[in-house]
Amino acid sequence: MKPLKILYLCHRFPYPGNDGSRVRSFHLIQHFTTNGHQVTVASLVRSDQEATAGQPLKKHCKKVIMARVNETIQNIRMVAYLLTPTPSSMAYFYSKTLARRIDEEIQNNRPDLIYVHCSSVAPYVADYDIPKIMDFVDMDSAKWLIYAKFKSFPINLGYWYEGVKLRRAEKKLAQRFTISTCITQTELDTLTGYNLKIDGDWFPNGVDHQFFCPDDQQQDYDSNTISFIGRMDYYPNIEAMLRFCSDIFPLIREHNPNAKLIIIGANPVNEIKALEQHNGITVTGTVEDVRPYVRQSAVMVAPLKIARGTQNKILEAMSMGVPVVCSEIAARGVNAVDNTHILVAADNTDCAKKIINLLENPVQRQQFSEAGRDLIGNDYTWEKAMQRVDSIINRCLVNHSR
Repeated sequence: MKPLKILYLCHRFPYPGNDGSRVRSFHLIQHFTTNGHQVTVASLVRSDQEATAGQPLKKHCKKVIMARVNETIQNIRMVAYLLTPTPSSMAYFYSKTLARRIDEEIQNNRPDLIYVHCSSVAPYVADYDIPKIMDFVDMDSAKWLIYAKFKSFPINLGYWYEGVKLRRAEKKLAQRFTISTCITQTELDTLTGYNLKIDGDWFPNGVDHQFFCPDDQQQDYDSNTISFIGRMDYYPNIEAMLRFCSDIFPLIREHNPNAKLIIIGANPVNEIKALEQHNGITVTGTVEDVRPYVRQSAVMVAPLKIARGTQNKILEAMSMGVPVVCSEIAARGVNAVDNTHILVAADNTDCAKKIINLLENPVQRQQFSEAGRDLIGNDYTWEKAMQRVDSIINRCLVNHSR
């Protein structure tokens, strides 16, 4: 592929770390620049912290376009669009300044390809007659419609209506881009289930297999420790941990009074912080590096009832050789075999039983540790994911030229 001028539009500046969506963006941009493409990245900035996070991109990119917005004003925009046909999430990520700067960039330095990460910012470029890839990653409308089932009246109506509006927007956007992509075949099935005449494909997230690895200097782990990774201001993680601590962890402690749970993740809400009042539960809050916490655990859990796409927490734990017990819906985004690479729990009692077995059986734990790490090394490297991306880009350019 010849070097391309790529305009990369994202809803938040990407960086390496544990936020799956931003990690996906970071590796895409890194791949593009490593292969000689000129990349211009555009995104909103809501805080000094986000502006700082965007600075390292300048080392990789030709240009970084930042448009500073006020968080309060964006929230007001979001609320103002609640009862309109426009999704509130798209209103939140809109800025006249960013729209103008993107248009100036396209007019003055016409890109060969526009790559959009997440549908919330797709309207900025939907009307340009340029080869365009819309990476939906997850189908956000499906996630909002699931949220509606977990919220009480009348809040659930707001989530339901936002889901309906997003689904309508996703259909329109997919038809205005050359190719639409998702993170898993399941997410792509949701998109193609709209019965649109579009070109669609998918490519997975990868894992830095060398970074997320077992610690050779510390072979021991705590046979009583269970871990969970995830931002603790994110509703699906909050719901999962509140339910785990009320319905599953007591079953484990009843069998093993020394069992411990460590919840690793930034910005824990007050409900999560309060869990530390219970024996055996630790809430870390933000940590510089999640790996030491996960490596010391005998098992990592992902008991999610709300999950779309791929759970990076599962991939990273498996890459570090830590066995995973998860819900059926969390397992859907990973190409892993139940009872071979991971353990999928049918209900609360089954989840507790599978965790207890791993805590008490080091031989079984080692088997899952090795099988999981082998799977990640074979199927979930960023190199393989980027090979699929290159193929998708080539197809996008050919399709547009027709």
